[in-house]
Amino acid sequence: MADNRGHLLPVYMLADESGSMSPHVHELNAGLASLHRALLAEPMAAAKVRLSVLGFSNSVVERLVLVDLRRVGDLPALTASGGTSYAAAFEALLRRIPEDIGILKADGYRVHRPAVFFMSDGAPNQEDWETPHRRLTDRATLRAAPNIIACGIGEARAEVIRQVATRPEFAFVAVPGADLGDSISRFFTALTKSVVESGRSLANGDAELVVERPEGFRMAIDVI
Repeated sequence: MADNRGHLLPVYMLADESGSMSPHVHELNAGLASLHRALLAEPMAAAKVRLSVLGFSNSVVERLVLVDLRRVGDLPALTASGGTSYAAAFEALLRRIPEDIGILKADGYRVHRPAVFFMSDGAPNQEDWETPHRRLTDRATLRAAPNIIACGIGEARAEVIRQVATRPEFAFVAVPGADLGDSISRFFTALTKSVVESGRSLANGDAELVVERPEGFRMAIDVI
């Protein structure tokens, strides 16, 4: 099929659903609902974005397959239990992204490099997560290797968040002592702005990924 249906930006949200997030599941789900409302209020921007939501703990649950949010009612709820497997999260994207891109291209869209918004409140499980992460971000072997914007809250270590992000300017951590619920809300505010502004950019004919730094966060590279 010819490329005649316009340009799209696939966006994946990787949300930490480990047990330590249990007291703040409400903030997680309120943030998703806010993102949904914001995109519904920006139909031209929303038309250029496809969103997927994956929750990770010891395994990964695909809460929302890559979809046009204008066609979705209520978003599924995130939960919290178990550990924090970064490896499972990156392995899931290794499987998911190439398949999603193939479907979008078969439908006639031109697809921009995916954006992954990753949020975690603690250290990863004791496992080799670096290998699937390296495979996921290697543009020489994975043509659709995503840009990863990583945000650390709570006990997340700055050096780990910096490793997860694909650029230094894509790595943010909440200021020490920040309230976890407040940090989650601020993450979702920045995520919403990033997705809406990136969608507007595509709608206006500009291929620009817009990344907003959450209020109250600092660049991970600045933390020593």
